[in-house]
Amino acid sequence: MIIFISCIILFLIGLYSIVTKRNLIKIAIGFALMEYAINLLFALIGFRKGALAPIITSVDSPHNFVDPIPQALVLTAIVIALGTTALMLVVIMRIYEKYKTFDIAEIKKLKG
Repeated sequence: MIIFISCIILFLIGLYSIVTKRNLIKIAIGFALMEYAINLLFALIGFRKGALAPIITSVDSPHNFVDPIPQALVLTAIVIALGTTALMLVVIMRIYEKYKTFDIAEIKKLKG
């Protein structure tokens, strides 16, 4: 149960960073923290203590298997998160090249 609470805390830290920070890099880190929290939660949902991998089978005895669907979803989500984070950082770097600042308040003042 403590692991699920830590996922929620990690998600809330990322959300706090997105809502309260004015630095674009810190906002990007907040998005990454939220993605990691969700991926960890999905991986924990599919975990069962003492379970076997679903590829190890024996016909004569029943086994307790780990659910592979959440693991596959997490692997797909990691790839998508990597792409979106890379795109976000590229946009942030372009904004920095144009305005010479990462501060959102300064960028809003410039309007150009």
